[in-house]
Amino acid sequence: MTLYEKLEKTFDDKNVEAYLDLLHDDFVVVFHKSGNSFSKSEWGEMMTGMMANDKFIRDSSRCIYENDDIMVQHMFMSYPDDTKEAVMAVAMIKDGKVIRFETGATSLN
Repeated sequence: MTLYEKLEKTFDDKNVEAYLDLLHDDFVVVFHKSGNSFSKSEWGEMMTGMMANDKFIRDSSRCIYENDDIMVQHMFMSYPDDTKEAVMAVAMIKDGKVIRFETGATSLN
């Protein structure tokens, strides 16, 4: 199973613990749109809330490219405030885990 497939399964199962196990201890996520960045623990808190919220919906997701160093995916997301975005995400991989995750989003409203 690829890292992308493992990440997707954690979203489908709403399993935050399994999701966090796929992130490197030095993980950081960066939102291109806002410039905000978050550590693994900060992101874990956010993901716990997102996965628990039925209005946080990944409408579709696909892997564009993945190898041992990088994963590129595209998603359509719906949010609790009824906004929608197309999200491009790039994950840098180290030791089989995501160490850096950057997103860029385009509003669809």
